[in-house]
This record gives sequence, structure tokens and C-alpha cells, in this order.
Amino acid sequence: MSEKIRVVIADDHPVVRTGLRLRLDMEERIELVGEAADGVAAIHLVSELVPDVVLMDLRMPAMDGLEAIEQIRATFPHIAIIVLTTYDEDELMLRSLQAGVRGYLLKDSGLETVLQAIERAARGEMLLQPELMQRVLDYAARRAAPASPPPGNSNVQLTEREQEVLAGIAAGERSKEIGARLGITRRTVESYLNSIYTKLNVDSRAAAVAVAIERGLLPRRREET
Repeated sequence: MSEKIRVVIADDHPVVRTGLRLRLDMEERIELVGEAADGVAAIHLVSELVPDVVLMDLRMPAMDGLEAIEQIRATFPHIAIIVLTTYDEDELMLRSLQAGVRGYLLKDSGLETVLQAIERAARGEMLLQPELMQRVLDYAARRAAPASPPPGNSNVQLTEREQEVLAGIAAGERSKEIGARLGITRRTVESYLNSIYTKLNVDSRAAAVAVAIERGLLPRRREET
């Protein structure tokens, strides 16, 4: 990607926005094009500027981040959204993934992690820190009722290869990395990914992971012994 990645920040704390602005302004490949202090302002700003990536807080006045994410995704599905928040609640993480975000970061994340998430999101990839992904998997497994059918189409089945591709996505691997690990081309990985999208009725990697978690299609990692 030769052009700068255009970023909008949505956070109700001026100190947070200032800190992010100072950090991002030092990056040659990133251009901070706007800031919003609440969800309503974020939607208006995104509609006006159509950035590549939005860094979105969750708890904001006027409209919370989740509602803003859903509205932005409905109108601009190509815009990548990364949650950057102080709230590490399992339910919020799962709902954010279901809304189609391409990353969920805590505000104490290092600058390199934030930059990596922005760059991956701009490429259509996702980044969820392994410890947070494991928590989401554990949370979904705990709250699942064995006697209740999973939401949506309970007859959805993924092939073994599709499960391997999806597991790679959940682990934050890029298509190229998944292909190298599985011994297939990147184009083949994308083909499997498109099949997964169709089966799960989603349009993003994050949403695919979220739905797979809900339906028990993405098992938790086994504890090492």
C-alpha cells in the first residue's frame, strides 16, 4: 500500500485523542484526518471523510461505540474499524467481533501493536491479541447452553480445511502466512475464506470468527501439558 492510511479517532477523552494524535503524526504511512468525541460525531465524520481505518472507543456519550460501529458498517462496510478501549469485558469483545471490527485493543497496548493493527486492518486483515481471543473463546463456551441449538443455521458445517483457515484467521495470521503453513497458495486461502463467508452469512474475518465461536465451529485451544 503506497498511499497513506487515513485514520479517524473516536474517543470522548481529549487526553486520549491528543496522545494518539501525537503518536500517529510521527508515522509517515499514517495520516490522522479527523477526531470525534462521541458516536454521533464519529458517524458524521466518517461519512464526510470516508477514512481507511477508524479507532473507536466503546463507552462514549450521545451514542456508544458499538452502535456507531454497526451504523458505520451498514453504510461503509469497506471501512476498517478497530476498537481501542479500556474495557476488556468478554461480552463487549464478542459483540464487537459480531459487529465486524478488525481488531480489539486495550488502551494500554504498545504503540507498535496499535500501528500493526491499523496496517493490518487497512489490508483487510484482523488483529486480536491471542490472550483476548482465548478469553472470547472461553466466554462463548461457558455461556453456551448444551440443550439449545446454536443461533442461525445450525446445519452449517465447515470442511476440515475451512476450519484450519478459520483457526489461522482467529490466531491473527495473514492469508499468506496461512497458505505457507498449510502448503497452499494465498489465492486458495482466499477461496476458502469466501466459502466460509457464504456458509456463515458474514462479510468480514472478524464476523466469521465471532459466528464460528457462537456456533462452536472454532474450538478452544487445548491446554498444554
